[in-house]
Amino acid sequence: MLPKRYAILTGLAALVASATARPTAALAAPAKGAETATIAVFTLDSVSEVPTPDDPIFGAMGGESLIGLVQRIDKAAKDPAVKGIILLVGGGGLGQGQIEEVRQVLARFRESGKPIYAHADSLTTGTYSVLCGSNRLSVSPTGDVFLTGIYGEQMYLHGLLSKFQIEPDFLTCGSYKSAAEMFTRSGPSDEAREMYTWLYDSIYDSMIALIAEGRGVSGDQAREWIDRGLFSAERALAGGLIDAAEHRQSFQEHVSAQHGGTVKYDRSYGRAKGPEIDLNNPFAALQLWAQILSGPQQKKSTKDAIAIVYVDGPIMVGNADISPLGGTGGAFSEPIRKALDEAARDDKVKAVVLRVDSPGGSAIASEIILNATRRVKEKKPLIVSMGNVAGSGGYYVACGSDVIFADKATITGSIGVVAGKLGTNAMWENLGIHFEPIARGKRAGILSSGERFTDEERQELQGWMDEVYGVFKGHVVSIRGDRLKKPIDDLAGGRVFTGAQALEYGLVDRLGTLSDAIAHAAEQAGVTDYETRALPKPTNFLEQLLGDVTGPKKDDQHITTETRVNLSPLGQLRNFALPALSELEPQRAKLVLQALTQLQILHQERVSLSMPILDVRH
Repeated sequence: MLPKRYAILTGLAALVASATARPTAALAAPAKGAETATIAVFTLDSVSEVPTPDDPIFGAMGGESLIGLVQRIDKAAKDPAVKGIILLVGGGGLGQGQIEEVRQVLARFRESGKPIYAHADSLTTGTYSVLCGSNRLSVSPTGDVFLTGIYGEQMYLHGLLSKFQIEPDFLTCGSYKSAAEMFTRSGPSDEAREMYTWLYDSIYDSMIALIAEGRGVSGDQAREWIDRGLFSAERALAGGLIDAAEHRQSFQEHVSAQHGGTVKYDRSYGRAKGPEIDLNNPFAALQLWAQILSGPQQKKSTKDAIAIVYVDGPIMVGNADISPLGGTGGAFSEPIRKALDEAARDDKVKAVVLRVDSPGGSAIASEIILNATRRVKEKKPLIVSMGNVAGSGGYYVACGSDVIFADKATITGSIGVVAGKLGTNAMWENLGIHFEPIARGKRAGILSSGERFTDEERQELQGWMDEVYGVFKGHVVSIRGDRLKKPIDDLAGGRVFTGAQALEYGLVDRLGTLSDAIAHAAEQAGVTDYETRALPKPTNFLEQLLGDVTGPKKDDQHITTETRVNLSPLGQLRNFALPALSELEPQRAKLVLQALTQLQILHQERVSLSMPILDVRH
């Protein structure tokens, strides 16, 4: 293993020399002489939940985390040198919960009395609902403003499976637990259709409210705009949707004129910067190599902290695989458990915020994480902040906290269990391949992928699932208690809610952002001067390789499974095949990947706390 990993490092280091040039700013530099006003420039592009690790050479670059974006805007609001900010739209999108959180930090910035300028070449409903929170919004001439509302698709694979003579066989706990319907049906059940109706209605209402508030119009006016849908920049200007139709150069001239004509546009405001490397120096490559091999240089902070532990993506057991293309995305039980235990032990960590953006997944991993939250709660405040999604296993890990914050459009709930498998014998026989079973033990073949469950096996499996379901409901009832506004069976059964609906039913405690949750955690801990600390510390690919090569730290008290390089067929499908498909049909390729992840969890454990795959586009 060791030589191969160092060979990877060597190859990566060799590429650095051609990639060290920093990009030039799209906005012109200020003229010399007059007093300069700083305008911080933020591009809303590829905003992730988990903090982005610094590049070992260049510092922070590319996309960033939601909390990083929020903290940089809050910093600009308090910085007297910053006279305003600019918002630009990149290629990535924001989830519905993230849209609400960015709008709230923009509202805080406007309270500082400083202006927010926004410009885009084109806008969708989602990007518009963010940028309309600015003081002045402009779009390039002939640019499109497509306020088409929200759109989603539910994917059903039963027809495809039938063509290959694959027989899906799934069981659920709860008539609204529709996660398996994509394998067993060609369309939604009546219960699923009812649930999707109330869910999408609530998300749509939240978006209408954001647009109406941002532009200072009635909800009816915002709905009228969306029902019309397609605007050119000129028609959007005439209709009051935007404030100007202008090219980027004219936009910049307007901003400069508002601040005396001499402006510094800071595109990296508040970001970490990498070390200076002189590539004209013949020994620079050696210096670079030494820096990489030295590993991450961590300085132990002595300041009080609020720790943020992220549960981001499908919940799975163990550790993530390492891949140069980003690894296996997901919330893995071992690093999360380790981070929670570290936060519980560290006296400088005064409170913990568990940030959950997950559709659920493994029941075992969910229980492991919930158990770790209890150990934190015994020593210090534990607050949950829900992001875009916190359903099924995502709600399971969240329900043990003191207070749960959610955004209005957070998707949560889905208290239920699903299990099953695909029977593939007929497919293989049709291809001329026969598998002869050899079994010892009455239940030996229950988990095989050959045949459907027998009636006796289904009864046995359902009893096991009911036990897991009972534990899930028991956790919610024992922890939430009289905060629940309905009997648990009226809230469970796989029913999915938005954050606003979950607040009404007592499944969450408050509507608020990650920043609100952090502030509440600090208040409960009685601290006013503190830093936020992400646990575990975000690591890039090089740091993961080096950490695995050098082994655990001396103070690491955890017994963990080995971290592997991801060479599995599913890992290669994620890393190579699906990215290619994403170029043709990105949203649907994403749905396929989510379906494959659910199948992987079921293949490993046969029981899953997963939500139905919800596709919300705006």
